[in-house]
Amino acid sequence: MQILLISGISGSGKSVALNVLEDAGYYCVDNLPPSLLPGLIKTLSQEDHTNAAISIDSRSAHLLSGLPQTLQDLRDLGHDVRVLFLTASTDSLVARFSETRRSHPLSHRLAMELASNVDLSLVECIEEEREILAGIQNLAHVIDTTDLRANQLRAWVKVVVQIQRSPLTLMFESFAFKRGVPLDADLVFDVRMIPNPHYDPLLRPLTGRDEPVIRFLDNQEMAQDMYLDILNFITKWLPAFKQDNRSYLTVAIGCTGGQHRSVYMVEKLTKYFQKTEQVLIRHRRL
Repeated sequence: MQILLISGISGSGKSVALNVLEDAGYYCVDNLPPSLLPGLIKTLSQEDHTNAAISIDSRSAHLLSGLPQTLQDLRDLGHDVRVLFLTASTDSLVARFSETRRSHPLSHRLAMELASNVDLSLVECIEEEREILAGIQNLAHVIDTTDLRANQLRAWVKVVVQIQRSPLTLMFESFAFKRGVPLDADLVFDVRMIPNPHYDPLLRPLTGRDEPVIRFLDNQEMAQDMYLDILNFITKWLPAFKQDNRSYLTVAIGCTGGQHRSVYMVEKLTKYFQKTEQVLIRHRRL
């Protein structure tokens, strides 16, 4: 059975992801206590279900310590177990809670634990939740949903589901520094020092996927030197990341606007590494 465990920070889009999987035919369960996971999977297997998506969040905080072993036990039984973790910047999460006018799921519980009649602030709850879920995040493929549209998140979740299971999936992601560094990045490279096609009026409306921009950057010695340096760094250290039992490695490459140089570099690196590795690609600003 393919089992996709969905977790993440409240407000980051877990419900959107779960709805995508339900539409794709997954048997979905929201907010399942981790201790009930083995029994659920056993029952679903007996009923011949082949795909299951289970959401586990911070409301089961006291039961999360045993989750890594539970996941390993399920893998030992032959199940394809993957973990997807959604997160977002604190400012983005605060804005989303403000729009929905809902309280954070931890606010009342934390206040009770502190024997206080005053609920914790939203920011305090978000930071506490990050601490609670840090262990799950380290096991997962992380998607930073800051500034992502719902349709974009739906598409990315579908890609994660469709990829074949391998020792490590290499993710290349372009982004705009003016929007901030993605929270899901494991490695970050800055290509803002490369000559910018934005200042050419003919290239400005194009992207790093378009042939005129590619030709422009192919002719920049600095761009080629940077490409080779990043390629050699990843090639050297990728075996070590694989030995560390990682399932995903996200390499984020940023330029000012996330439109030309970073997109060009991500496309070029993807073309090289997809010959030997399982590779995914994301462009946050396109």
